[in-house]
Amino acid sequence: MVITDVDRTLQDFDRDGYTIFRNVLDRDLIADASDHVSWLQARHPDRHGEDLGTELVPRDPFWVRLVSDERLLDIAELFVGPDIALFASHYISKPPFSGKPVLWHQDGAYWPLEPMRVVTLWLAVDEATTENGCLRVIPGSHREDLHELRQRDDVDNVLGSESAVAVDESKAVDLVLSPGDVEVHHPNILHASNANTSPKRRCGLTIRYIPTSTRITSEEQPFVSALLLRGDPGVNVYQPFPTYVPSKHRPFAGA
Repeated sequence: MVITDVDRTLQDFDRDGYTIFRNVLDRDLIADASDHVSWLQARHPDRHGEDLGTELVPRDPFWVRLVSDERLLDIAELFVGPDIALFASHYISKPPFSGKPVLWHQDGAYWPLEPMRVVTLWLAVDEATTENGCLRVIPGSHREDLHELRQRDDVDNVLGSESAVAVDESKAVDLVLSPGDVEVHHPNILHASNANTSPKRRCGLTIRYIPTSTRITSEEQPFVSALLLRGDPGVNVYQPFPTYVPSKHRPFAGA
């Protein structure tokens, strides 16, 4: 993929708090990612489809291969610069006719990062539509400060909480994506997704990239999913890359 019209892309991101890159990853790699989700769910039957991530990442060679793909890093570099680390990554896979909603929130309210310089790449593994619970954003809300969080136990939802602020959903934009598309968003933007009411699975991979000058302030060092992916290591300690073991890991091209 060749990134074109960089200035307009960055202007869109600065204005709206998000932008979309189409057809970033090829079909074969996306098919591998889709199979990877099924493999993970078979291997971890105790985990919901929305809970595949964090400590699983640095032990999984395919996952590390995916988040370190040069095409994704080239996009991340536009927003965080040339020295790039992985902070965290999750698959959020909503099964047909189910899958929990994600209530309105700002990612940065949950994260131990200082300063809050981080960008999320949301990679569409499946088609994401209004019917199957695509990502929804409030354009321009990234200019707001980080809001307090409040618990929400009255509705079954992925995070168990939401931003403690009234959200005008008439301003929401549904981000319809095809497999291989990448949506990029700011840590302060208000976003959410509905439950999947369709017969099709909706799976996306969230990838949180930080410049290596951003400090992970968690007491866990190295942080469970922190990986150095490009450039100077900066201020953090990182996990080692995993070694592929055929009897232990899912096979993939280039393993």
